Amino acid sequence: MEIAENLKQLVREKYSEIAQQSKEENASSCCGAGGCSTEVYNIMSDDYTKMAGYNPDADLGLGCGLPTQYAHMKKGDTVIDLGSGAGNDCFIARSVVGEAGKVIGIDMTEAMISKARINADTQGVNNVEFRLGEIEDLPVAANRADVVVSNCVLNLVPDKQKAFQEILRVLKPGGHFSISDVVLKGELPDNLKKASEMYAGCVSGALQMEEYMKIIQETGFADIKIQKEKTIVIPDDILGNYLTPGEIDEYKKTGSGIFSITVYGIKKDVSASGCCGGSPTHNADACCKLDEEKKAEGETGCGCNSAKSDSTQKTCCN
Repeated sequence: MEIAENLKQLVREKYSEIAQQSKEENASSCCGAGGCSTEVYNIMSDDYTKMAGYNPDADLGLGCGLPTQYAHMKKGDTVIDLGSGAGNDCFIARSVVGEAGKVIGIDMTEAMISKARINADTQGVNNVEFRLGEIEDLPVAANRADVVVSNCVLNLVPDKQKAFQEILRVLKPGGHFSISDVVLKGELPDNLKKASEMYAGCVSGALQMEEYMKIIQETGFADIKIQKEKTIVIPDDILGNYLTPGEIDEYKKTGSGIFSITVYGIKKDVSASGCCGGSPTHNADACCKLDEEKKAEGETGCGCNSAKSDSTQKTCCN
């Protein structure tokens, strides 16, 4: 617990500093972590400038993908952006959902929330709001969002399983997420993983890709797919801050690497099958009890007494 809190405090401090910097300073400093390269501009982030709703004042160059591009948002949707920063993805989302929609940005750094609110006021939008909070304990009611997006933030969260459980909780049944994040293939050298600058710079907090995808699957999402994948190439002048020339050569030979992925997943709409009266909150035992009650009342059961297998029942009712 203490380690997780220390990591969160590190990220808060780093991103409070980042909130005061320009996009150019952030993009040229390893995802905003601190001056470490003159060659790293945009090795992480993708180009937002041609997307509708783009606001240069809200773009700090901290992302590793374009989750809103793949988010399948529509007019009237409620969208939640996790780790909203200065509001870039929120304003992109607002351009899609329109005045009938709602966009909620959540960030744990007060300086970022303040910057985002100023940007919203400048644009005169009244259906984009920013809330201070943590991704592992979202300040949002259950079943609130049609879409959840996030850009290069969940890798910074110590408890990623809890983060995805929270995403599942706030999504409406049938809602979905589109998340860009950093993952690993193979092992990074210890010095890279331990470096605090690289942690706040979106690298050392990353999981192995297989583990990341397994967490999403075990959380209960459906139709999970990787929408986009790209290799993140770290220039030698950054690697040289943490590794000797020999270690750099060895690292390159291993084939290990850092990747940006944009992932999509859907919260199952169990009400479509009528299981447990359409409630996804019952556990398997409660589902069986409810099934007996339905049968006693002359209704068709959906749990233990239905044709569904035990595994299907638990998937439906948990």
